[in-house]
Amino acid sequence: MVTCLSCAVNTPSTRTPFLSSYGHTSNRKFGSHEALILIQKCSNFSHLKLIHAKIIRNGLSNDQLLVRKLLQLCFSYGKMDYASLLFHQMRCLHTFTWNFMIRLYTNNGSSQQALLLHNLMIFRGFPPDKFTFPFTVKACLASSALEKGKEVHGFATKTGFWKDTFFHNTRMDLLFECGAADYGRKVFDKMRVRSVVSWTTFVAGLVACGELDAARGPFDQMPKRNVVSWTAMINGYVKNQCPQEAFELLWRMQLYNVRPNEFTLVGLLKACTELGSLQLGSRIHDYALKKGFKLGAFLGTALVDMSSKCGSLVDAKQVFDKMQVKSLAAWNSMITSLGVHGCGKEALAVFAQMEEATIKPYAITFVGVLCACVRMNNVEEGDRYFNYMTECYGITPILEHYTCMIKL
Repeated sequence: MVTCLSCAVNTPSTRTPFLSSYGHTSNRKFGSHEALILIQKCSNFSHLKLIHAKIIRNGLSNDQLLVRKLLQLCFSYGKMDYASLLFHQMRCLHTFTWNFMIRLYTNNGSSQQALLLHNLMIFRGFPPDKFTFPFTVKACLASSALEKGKEVHGFATKTGFWKDTFFHNTRMDLLFECGAADYGRKVFDKMRVRSVVSWTTFVAGLVACGELDAARGPFDQMPKRNVVSWTAMINGYVKNQCPQEAFELLWRMQLYNVRPNEFTLVGLLKACTELGSLQLGSRIHDYALKKGFKLGAFLGTALVDMSSKCGSLVDAKQVFDKMQVKSLAAWNSMITSLGVHGCGKEALAVFAQMEEATIKPYAITFVGVLCACVRMNNVEEGDRYFNYMTECYGITPILEHYTCMIKL
């Protein structure tokens, strides 16, 4: 771990011709504009350290905009320790920069660090603004820290930010996420100004808490609905095994000239799986291709799952092979689908490809692998994978693993 930025930015490994490759000369004046140009051209962490060293040498290390750009790059390269040092060695931090760092931590899966940073900000006497509290509540949401969220709300009220719509939307999201639907209702009822985000958060929150009928009323009352609003309601029906109602909403959505997004299509593909309709799923697939949707991790995985469960392993394999980025769920779905359809050897071959792609398997992955061994009636392979799962990946066997072994 780097403990000193002056050491970090002057290590021998960073002495490359990167700066000179962009026409740098020692006589040229170097200011914020030139630094921003270099940051935009930065392609790796070594380059970032070179740029940072030059920023320090030219007395620009307290330029808030430059620092925020560097912080963003640090997080994109996974160098959170370096980002933390860079942030804490700045003088005269602006509230905007504190907010920016809190948000970066939350968006990069370090919500606990975001909450600690918020506490430090308040402890050091930096004045929060209307963005500080929503960003902190987002961190509470990511950590499922309901009590901390209540504390933040109390402080926001005390400091006069309780009227802010953005803050109330975030707080409502936290309450519903933590299962406190009654408190979420109270927040919504007390809001003097409700944006489309407010209505959508309320509807989606009720759906997430299993109150589908209660959600339909405010959904129909919404002054304006966007694609997120429609998708929340459609997914609610899908999760509650009401696929026909989901497609009825799709029809109404199109009447309002609202175009579905990727998450809408994923929900509808799950509805096709519920209905067992490959034909309907194929129509959604065709629509996605026609409208230029990419076979990303979410849409691609949903298509693989739908095709295999509706009886077309060929379609599932074609989609899987075309996916440029394969999620863990996509790998699991493909392995399980091949095993269920009696293609045990192919399933194990896909598992081998998954390991070659350095994708770490989970317990559910080995359920598919062991199911493939069951279909092959291969006791020896099943026993080998069962031991491999525990010895190599440290996965504790679950009921489904033992069930496969008993079948074998």
